[in-house]
Amino acid sequence: MSDELDRAAAEIRKRAYAPYSRFQVGAALICDGQVHVGCNVENAAYPQGNCAEASAIAAMVASGGRRIDAIAIAGPGQVACTPCGGCRQRLREFGQPDLVVRMVDEDGRLVMARTLGELLPDSFGPEHLG
Repeated sequence: MSDELDRAAAEIRKRAYAPYSRFQVGAALICDGQVHVGCNVENAAYPQGNCAEASAIAAMVASGGRRIDAIAIAGPGQVACTPCGGCRQRLREFGQPDLVVRMVDEDGRLVMARTLGELLPDSFGPEHLG
C-alpha cells in the first residue's frame, strides 16, 4: 500500500497550483482504506493558500473520515519535503504520534520516513482537551 500512496502523492503534485513559488507539493493519505489526495494551492494574497497536507485532510474530512492511517508527501527534486509546522499540527489532529509520514521525491521514491512524534515531539492533541 505504501507504493500506491507514494505514487498518488507524486501524481497529485503535478496538479499543484504554485505560480508564485513554483514549489509543487502533493499529499496522499489513507483513512479507512480510502485514499484522499491534495496539492498545494497558492494565492496572490499570501498567506491565503493551502498546503498539500491541509488539502488532503480537507478531502478526507469532507468524505466523513476522521483518522489518518498513512500519509505520503511528495515534493520537488530529491530532497525530503517535510511538512511545515502548521501541517504537522494538522496531521496531529487526525493522526497519532506513531503515524509514519513518508516523504517521497517527485517520482514517488522514498526519501525519508519519520513518525509524527519525531516530527512534532511532545505534541498537543485532541485528547488534551478531554
